[in-house]
Amino acid sequence: MTDFETPFILAIDQGTTSSRAIVFDRAGRIVADAQEEFAQHYPQDGWVEHDPEDIWQTTLATARKAFQEAEVLGEVAAIGVTNQRETTVIWDRANGEPIYNAIVWQDRRTADQCAALKADGREAHVAARTGLVLDPYFSATKAAWILDHVDGARDRAAAGDLAFGTIDTFLIWRLTGGNSHATDVTNASRTSLYNIHDNAWDDALLDIFNVPSAILPIVKDSAAAFGETDPEIFGRPVPICGVAGDQQAAAFGQTCFAPGDIKSTYGTGCFVLANTGDKVVESKNNLLSTIAWRLNGETTYALEGSIFVAGAAVQWLRDELKIIKNAAETQALAESIETNNGVYLVPAFTGLGAPHWAPAARAAIYGLTRGAGRAELARAALESVAYQTADLMTAMAADGASPNALRVDGGMVANDWVMQFLSDILDVTVERPKVLETTALGAAYLAGLQAGIFSGVDEIAERRRIDARFQPAMAPETRNSALTGWAKALERTLLP
Repeated sequence: MTDFETPFILAIDQGTTSSRAIVFDRAGRIVADAQEEFAQHYPQDGWVEHDPEDIWQTTLATARKAFQEAEVLGEVAAIGVTNQRETTVIWDRANGEPIYNAIVWQDRRTADQCAALKADGREAHVAARTGLVLDPYFSATKAAWILDHVDGARDRAAAGDLAFGTIDTFLIWRLTGGNSHATDVTNASRTSLYNIHDNAWDDALLDIFNVPSAILPIVKDSAAAFGETDPEIFGRPVPICGVAGDQQAAAFGQTCFAPGDIKSTYGTGCFVLANTGDKVVESKNNLLSTIAWRLNGETTYALEGSIFVAGAAVQWLRDELKIIKNAAETQALAESIETNNGVYLVPAFTGLGAPHWAPAARAAIYGLTRGAGRAELARAALESVAYQTADLMTAMAADGASPNALRVDGGMVANDWVMQFLSDILDVTVERPKVLETTALGAAYLAGLQAGIFSGVDEIAERRRIDARFQPAMAPETRNSALTGWAKALERTLLP
């Protein structure tokens, strides 16, 4: 017998480097879990693509595996979907086949187009409607690029034969057998085509980016009816009840329900979200204003800072430099030396995100000596995550969001050394939850709200459990010296 609380919720967590499916019970405990990595494609410098079929097949395989394991113990009543945001797919409505690879959020191929729009004075118009900066990161220029570079795509789009979506939309389409072309407000708000004040696709933005309205999905609340799965997938139809982009889902899973609550997720990249309530806070410090979620037609907003490379720096050590076999080795390497010995890594492999927004910047290592080795490189990669977070927190504080504690989640937070260093550099308490996979948990919570499994956010907030609190212990002069070294490395990287 088991003490799991039924009914269960299946969370599909489609990330940048892997697809994962986790089944949670009502208490937020993991019942079943499956994960598969898939290939990354780099056709040119600054280009990053995924094969949408890889995304679909790994999603399908992991979802079925977790579903089947969980159904032995109880009923899976609903599905929540969370996804890598901004990554863009366009497919044929008739057969569901993508017309080009998915262009990943990290991709910088449209930097020149964004620069041209800035030169044309369009950035203020875009920011006023979307809360976003003009950057290749977002979906609009990716969609336009596909339409412009695939033969006949623009004519087919105008005729209504093509469908556009971020990864959530593509998965919903496939899961429902093409019966639902939908997204939620959080993903829509990351396209640069959605007016976050009016909560609607914006004709002026569609005109600026040259994206036809005929390809757009319907936009729903984050907890809503997104359709039922094709019976062949799980043996019976299961309702899709919750959808949110990965960072908003993580904030929901961290129960950041009150204005001022801040979370930071450490996965491939790092993303800090601060709840700003029902008000759009316009950043004066190069942060993003975005939609945190919408429930029952009521919108909650957030300030966000996006770091493009966090865990990806550790993957680089493993896959390209081959100086580690797995990410866990980095903690022992970092602990093996008392300081970074003056070595700094600025991981601008695909440019720098907030608050710098430098798409042309490229990664660099500073301070190497003949004595520098694996330990220094590993420590520099881990430290870079904390330094980049410090840049974001400084910008957030200048915009009026200054936390007493930072709620953290994602794969990297299992590393105690990183969490302590993060607390030391930020000089704030860092709180790690018992369930590290809060992105998937947030999607499950949203689905549970729509399915009636939870009565409301108050019930969900009561389920929050802390695994560990890390308190700052670094001497101020040591912190200031470390941050000064980072600032010098960053300045050199940003030089034209």
